[in-house]
Amino acid sequence: MYDFAHTLSDALEGTTHSLCTLEFEDHRRLYNWLLEQLPVEHHPQQIEFSRLNLMYTVMSKRKLKQLVDEGHVDGWDDPRMPTLSGMRRRGYRPAAIRDFIGRVGITKKDHLIELGSLESAVRDDLNEHAARRFAVLRPLKIVIENYPDEEEWLEAANHPNRPELGSREVPFCRELFIERDDFMEEPPGKFRRLAPGREVRLRYAYIIKCEEVIKDDAGEVIELRCSYDPETRSGSEQSQRKVKGTIHWVSARHAERAEVRLYDRLFREPTPDRGDGDFVAHLNPESLENLPDSALEPSLGTALSGEFFQFERQGYFVADKAEPDGALVFSRTVTLRDSWAKLERQALEQVGG
Repeated sequence: MYDFAHTLSDALEGTTHSLCTLEFEDHRRLYNWLLEQLPVEHHPQQIEFSRLNLMYTVMSKRKLKQLVDEGHVDGWDDPRMPTLSGMRRRGYRPAAIRDFIGRVGITKKDHLIELGSLESAVRDDLNEHAARRFAVLRPLKIVIENYPDEEEWLEAANHPNRPELGSREVPFCRELFIERDDFMEEPPGKFRRLAPGREVRLRYAYIIKCEEVIKDDAGEVIELRCSYDPETRSGSEQSQRKVKGTIHWVSARHAERAEVRLYDRLFREPTPDRGDGDFVAHLNPESLENLPDSALEPSLGTALSGEFFQFERQGYFVADKAEPDGALVFSRTVTLRDSWAKLERQALEQVGG
């Protein structure tokens, strides 16, 4: 019945080229024969090509439906799903998807595409178009003890390579949040960020030095007491003083609190649906990490759903659908660097893709 419905609908709708996957190649004779028997004006041409197979996901509609029906994902538009609605919610721009398709091309040979190829196209596109913003995903509070109890607004570029996009102002005060990973109490030799007695530059701001580490009763670091050099404000003569690291920050007084969702590969195995096993057994339990209390610069408080940004030093993120209580939600579209490339190349060699 599908062979007849396929041919009839193509002819009646005025289709010029019917693009099918390779399993329909044996059906083309029937397709052409039926067109010759029909009193229709349009005679489409059927062309077959290989299915787009992506690593670390499944492309079968039946299997995607199973993921939705069994609650393994949050609907058809879950950002981990290889659906157009999922990609849109993830923050993929149409131009990036078209670029990806152009890169992989069309072939008659069944082959497996690295998911990193898609992410690379998305990363290249967003690098050009995404405005830069500050976001601290895992906040650690610092207090600059010699900074006055006031605030100032510092100019920050919206894009380092596109001056036509202008700049915005970010507030600065004596209490800030930095990324927890940007501090180590006993750092290794190549650590270039904040540590006891060490200086770093706060991007667009000043050079600070860690003077004291505050811990709770369990021994966890909960606050850093720092000092700053008032002569080193960015753009001043002394701002050229060399320090080994530069980190981002957010004013604690002005921070917008938001939930940030870090999405990763949906499956642990590069080819979860090959073989006779249960593909659901290969789901990645760490494909979503929720960070419920991230601190964002205040300009992100007015972001619209679907608006995308580069969180500096973190990755590319998109404003997701707001929670029922109106809370801000941002989802990671793609990381700044491809940490999976080596693993995907090894997997391709093993499966002969």
